[in-house]
Amino acid sequence: MGNLELDSYDRAILSHLATDGRISITALAEAIGLSKTPTQARLRRLEALGVIRGYRAILDPVRLGVDHVAFVEVKLSDTREAALSAFNQAVLATPEIEQAHLIAGNFDYLLKVRTPDMRAYRMVLAETVSRLPHVASTSTYVAMEAVKEDGLSEVT
Repeated sequence: MGNLELDSYDRAILSHLATDGRISITALAEAIGLSKTPTQARLRRLEALGVIRGYRAILDPVRLGVDHVAFVEVKLSDTREAALSAFNQAVLATPEIEQAHLIAGNFDYLLKVRTPDMRAYRMVLAETVSRLPHVASTSTYVAMEAVKEDGLSEVT
């Protein structure tokens, strides 16, 4: 679909929603300098175009007891399309894998795995990640602190 033409009002809407997804239309309209009706129309357009994919709560992993984060490089034994598809489907069914990215580089995938602690991570690595289809090897990097994790906060 390519890049969309977004004007300064669209970008302002996106910036405000990235910070506060529950902002009212009235407050959003006031913040961007438009009246309520055109702001609402722009918001619906951005949703219809898929620029805004949804709204969700940001959960606190510390309070939920899942603040251990490991990034895992995964090398596959087979990178043909069927193998990638099988791996992707297995990843989607693994709740501890928070993110998975196909990488162009010295390994095939980068996974973000979230668990309660190192012991739980070791079990997930041994019993789940290492047993995903076509996994040849893994390398783990444990995050010590999340500096920025909430995604886009400013739209340029």
